[in-house]
Order: sequence, then structure tokens, then C-alpha cells
Amino acid sequence: MQLTGQPFLILTIILVPLSIAVALLLWGRVRGPKPLQALVRLVMLLFCQATAVTMVFVMVNNANLIYGSWGDLLGDDSHVQSVPNVPAADAAGQPGPGTASPRPGNDGKPAAAKALQQFKGVDDPAVPGDVQTTDLKGQVSGVDGEVNVWLPPQYNDPAYKDVKFPVVELFPGFPGSSKTWFGSLKISEQLKPLMQSGQVTPFILVSPRTQLISTTVDTGCANVPGKVNADTWLSTDVPQMVLDNFRADPSVNSWAVAGYSAGAHCADRMALLHPDRYRAAISLSGYSAPDAESLSLTAKDPKLRETSNPLYILQHAQTPPKLALYQTGDKGDGYEDGQALAAAAKAPTTVQVVLTTGPHTPSLWRPMIPGVFKWLSTIIPAPKP
Repeated sequence: MQLTGQPFLILTIILVPLSIAVALLLWGRVRGPKPLQALVRLVMLLFCQATAVTMVFVMVNNANLIYGSWGDLLGDDSHVQSVPNVPAADAAGQPGPGTASPRPGNDGKPAAAKALQQFKGVDDPAVPGDVQTTDLKGQVSGVDGEVNVWLPPQYNDPAYKDVKFPVVELFPGFPGSSKTWFGSLKISEQLKPLMQSGQVTPFILVSPRTQLISTTVDTGCANVPGKVNADTWLSTDVPQMVLDNFRADPSVNSWAVAGYSAGAHCADRMALLHPDRYRAAISLSGYSAPDAESLSLTAKDPKLRETSNPLYILQHAQTPPKLALYQTGDKGDGYEDGQALAAAAKAPTTVQVVLTTGPHTPSLWRPMIPGVFKWLSTIIPAPKP
């Protein structure tokens, strides 16, 4: 029985009154020495409390999709199959998939095989039925994980049969499920009518797994030698898979990243580190310093802690990147980090900072999505049929 969805939730709801009924029925029937009776009754009370706490946890998890599976919850679901040495050019943000590295390669070597995938529906009632998922084995990163894809309404319109569409990669917080953007934040349900009416660019939405090691290790979406190639997974393997399987526009001006919380840190970091691959980044209640997340892997190494900071990357860029950054946050929860990026930005980099007020939860970010993607549509306009 899967962690998310109705069956397990219904089971936990049933167990609460059942545990109370059992306790009431057996309370006066406990026999033996008084210490033993007290112990048995204490166990019954604890069991009642445990069922209630479990029910509340499942309700909260289903609403926010913090843990997408039992493996995610238990922290034993590693998706790092190997940690190959990534070419320096790739790690440094040089030409990425589908851009300056066409097939075949310009080094005279045979082109890599296309990452043709089989897709299926997401087995979760919280996720719309038009979201597809696939299990991708990263050819460059050594990371394996699910990638969820949603196609805009124009994608299957005969008038757009020869059109290539722009793409937005979506990163969840930590811990967080790759399904959260489509489940809790309802991004596709909110944007579909806006795309149909022409208010929002018809983006292909892609949400890859970012929790790659365990619930106690946040990779910071970085390449950490000997640990994980999270950056390469997100900036190379996942985009190449999208290009191989869908009519996605390979040009840098058609790709963006977005994230909330720890995923917002990833979005800023990825865009600033790879301006040859992404044109824009959206940060919802993000942060710059990796040690803002106590379980961050990059925060444990002084060099990585410095070089993984989006502000550091922007300040030390050889030339100001052609990027549009959209930063939101409350005071003490991302707003000041956005202001620091805005202060450090030089043309053609642009930074828009928006002050928000509210809890650090999907209830704050969900209603922001239409406005944020209308902004993104001014940066990446709709393709013409």
C-alpha cells in the first residue's frame, strides 16, 4: 500500500476510532498485578495516540506531498547508482544538451544514444491524470529517478504539430516529492486555462526527483565529489531526456527553472551557474547561503558552501549573465536574499524582488503561481504555430 493516496489515509482514519473502542472494551478486563495492569493500559493509550498522530501525519503529507513514497519517508531510498567524474566543461556550465552540443558531437565521437523513455500516469489521486512520469537512468550523472512531465494544451493541437515548446524545470523543497508541484501546488490545473486563453506561454512542465540520497541529506542540487552528481542530473540528463522525447525547444532562451524553499535555492543556483542553459529562474521563499538548510551537503564543505551560494556565483561571474530572476519572500524568509541578488546584478541580469507575507507552506506559494508565470511569459514568449 503506497504512502500517499486514499487507501492508506482511509485505513489510518478507521484505526483511530477502532483503537479507542478496543481500549474502552478492554480497559476493565485487564487482569494481573496492578503494575502489569497499569502497563497494559498505558500501552493502549499510547496506541490510541499513535493512530491519531499517524492519521494527522498522513493528512498533512497527502496535502503537501512532503514524502512521495515509503522509501522517501524511511530515508533508505538512494537514487545515486554511481558518481562518475563529470567533464569539467559540463560541471562549469558550458554548452548543454541540445544547444552547442548537437548530435553527433563535434569531437568526432559517436553521438550518445537518445534517452527514449516509456511514460505512464502518476499513481496518486492528488496528481492530475494528464501528468506523465518515467524512471530515468542518468547517462552522465549516475543518478536514477522519476521525472514527471506535463504537456501544455497546445502540444497536441494539429496547428502546433511542428512547433517546439519552451520548458520549465520545477524543483520541490527538502524534503519534498517530485509530485508536489502538480499535487499540492496544482500548477498544471492553474496554468492550463491561462495557456488556453493566451495569458501564459504554453510551457512543458518538468518536475524531476531532487531528493537523491535520503531524507537526512539535502544535495543542494550540486555535484559533490564522491557523493552525488545532482547538478548534472538536473542540468544535463533531465533536459536531454526531455529533448529526446518531446518537441521541446533546445535554445537557451526557451528554458527556465522554478522552485520553492530549498528548491528555490536550487533554481537560482542552477540558472546562475548555467546561464547557457536557462534564461530565467523563479525563487519562492528561497535562500542563498547553503547552510540555511541544516541538512545541506554543500554546507558541510567550506569551498562548496561558498561556491554554491547564488550570490557568490553572481558576484564572481566573468560577465553578467543574461538572466531574469524573480525572487519572492517574507522578511527573514528569502526577501533579504532576493534584495542582495538585486543589488549585485548588472545588466543584462535583471532581478525582480517581491515581498510576501504568510507561512512557509504551499498555501502561500499556490496562489502566486498564475502571477509568477505571467511574468515568466514576458521573458519567454509563446511559440508561433
